[in-house]
Amino acid sequence: MTNKPLIAAKGLSVHYALRGNLIGPKPYVGAVENVDIDIAPGSFFGLVGESGSGKTTLGRAMLRAAPISRGDVVFDDGEVSYSLKGLGKKELKDYRKRAQLIFQDPYAALSPRMTVRDIIAEPLEVMGLTKNRAETDERVREIAAKCRLNVEHLRRFPHAFSGGQRQRISIARALVSGPKFIVADESVAALDVSIQADVLNLLKAIQQDMGLTFLFISHDLSVVAHVCDHVAVMYLGRIVETAPTRTLFSGPSHPYTKALLSAIPSLDPDDRGKAQKLEGEIPSPTNPPPGCKFQTRCPVAIDRCRVEEPTLEAAGVEHKVACHRWQELAD
Repeated sequence: MTNKPLIAAKGLSVHYALRGNLIGPKPYVGAVENVDIDIAPGSFFGLVGESGSGKTTLGRAMLRAAPISRGDVVFDDGEVSYSLKGLGKKELKDYRKRAQLIFQDPYAALSPRMTVRDIIAEPLEVMGLTKNRAETDERVREIAAKCRLNVEHLRRFPHAFSGGQRQRISIARALVSGPKFIVADESVAALDVSIQADVLNLLKAIQQDMGLTFLFISHDLSVVAHVCDHVAVMYLGRIVETAPTRTLFSGPSHPYTKALLSAIPSLDPDDRGKAQKLEGEIPSPTNPPPGCKFQTRCPVAIDRCRVEEPTLEAAGVEHKVACHRWQELAD
């Protein structure tokens, strides 16, 4: 991996307008607010947080599938360099070849009226990446083999497959255009534990074989610890902590990260019941609290937290945290 990121979000914000009065500023939902992350080429970058924290919206914004309200996302793979906010139709079509999405639900993501061959081949045909059917079929068979699908599978329809097999079909469809960047949005959440491990190992093998870069979105910290080499923790549209995986799991600095890690189930009976309970629900992004957005649930919040929003600051090598008290809590 090089020091130069393959894709980087710079002050990225995603807002959705709400209905409001005709007079005065229009209300909006701040789904993502002022996010800065760099994803190095060849990395498996994890993004974690509770439901409603903005993880999926951030991933979609980095694919230009969600509107960029402020800031920008810069993609540079050495061949092309794009500012996603200003992409025209031609550049966006080219970017679609280089950045793809693996959906969460393998049952809803596949058309029941198309064979597996047609599902995998569709991106090639839509993007015009092959000259004829023979070339398309060759590419489909090649990528299907990488995803552990055989020729017989290509003739069937999705209803004939299990959840794990359907997800491998979805992975094959995402890979067939030869992308450099993949957003995997909760791509194993709907699968049984044993199937999860199989799909995760497949993703890691494909990443190493094809030199891919992943943004892996998940709420399951155990899964993130297994596959990711860098992790960002998100809360109410903000990144509150980011660090290499080993650093984050061995020495979290933000109270929210500590609470998430303490909630990981343990097989040791002596460790049970030690989870740090967070009181209350995540606030609504339509009416976020002032100051630190975590202050309404934080067990160590002080008056400063209620009026001043913290910014990400260095806490170590490639380790950043957004908390006013992280240094004194680490002592």
